[in-house]
Amino acid sequence: MSDSSNAPQAPQSTGRPQAVPRFPGGPSPDPAGSHHERRIRSFQPRRSRVTTSQGDALRRLWPKWGLDIDGLRTLDLAELFAGDDGKPSEKPVVLEIGFGMGEATAQMAGADPDTGILAVDVHTPGQGNLLGLAERNGLTNVRVANGDAIILLREMLPPASLDGLRVYFPDPWPKARHNKRRLIQPEFLTLAAPSLKPGAILHCATDWEPYAEQMLEVLTAHPDFENTQADGGYAPRPGFRPLTRFEGQGLDKGHVVHDLLFRRTTGGTTGSGPSAPEA
Repeated sequence: MSDSSNAPQAPQSTGRPQAVPRFPGGPSPDPAGSHHERRIRSFQPRRSRVTTSQGDALRRLWPKWGLDIDGLRTLDLAELFAGDDGKPSEKPVVLEIGFGMGEATAQMAGADPDTGILAVDVHTPGQGNLLGLAERNGLTNVRVANGDAIILLREMLPPASLDGLRVYFPDPWPKARHNKRRLIQPEFLTLAAPSLKPGAILHCATDWEPYAEQMLEVLTAHPDFENTQADGGYAPRPGFRPLTRFEGQGLDKGHVVHDLLFRRTTGGTTGSGPSAPEA
C-alpha cells in the first residue's frame, strides 16, 4: 500500500492532514480523497521501503505510464495506451487487479505486446518496480493505476471496454470473520461485468483451497459468467500466466494452485451493480 507521493487537491476538505509528498508527480496516497464512500477493504496496507531505483522510476515514469484512480473522470483506454506519436491505440486491454512486485505482469506484457495491461495496485514499491521493469524491457503496453479497483470499475471505465480481467492470488482472508473481505463475491462480479466485453475472460488464480471453492461457487452461480471448462471445474494453468515467486513459495509448502477461467456471457443481466468490497 502506498503512503507516499504527491497528493492532488481534493474537491472538498477531508478533515485529515495532507500526506507529505515523497514522489512529486507520482502516485497519490489517497487518490479518491473523501468524495467516495468508505467500505470494508478487501486488501490490507503493506508498509515497505521504496528502493532508490523504485523511487527513481516513480518520479520519472509515473507522468508517462501511471494514473491515480480518483473516480472523477471516465478513461479513454485508446488514449491511455497511445504511443509516443499520440495516435490512439487499437490494442485490446486487460485489467489486472493486484500485481505485487510486477514481475509476472511484465512477463505477460513482454510475451503479448499487442495487448494492453492496465495493472492496479496500491503498493508503492511494486508500482515503482513494475514501471522500472517496463522501461528496462521496452514494454510500452503497460499502464500502472494506483488506488481502489472498485472505484475504477464503477466510476472510470466505459461499458464493454475491457477484453479481460485478471485477479491472481488475491488476499484469501483465511479467518472466517474476515471472509466478507474477499474480493471475488457476487457483488464484485455484478460490478465488474458491465466493463467487460461479451466473451471477455475473467481469470482468477489462488493457492488457498477454501477461497478457490468459493470462487468456483460464486462464478458458477452468476448469470453474467460461464465456465470455459466443459466439466464445470477448475482450469489448467494457461501458458500465458507465468509461475510467480509467490506461487512457487506456495507450491513448496504443498499448496495446490487453482485457475478459474470464466467467460463474460453475451446475454448478461446486470447493469451497474451494488457496492462491493474495496480492492
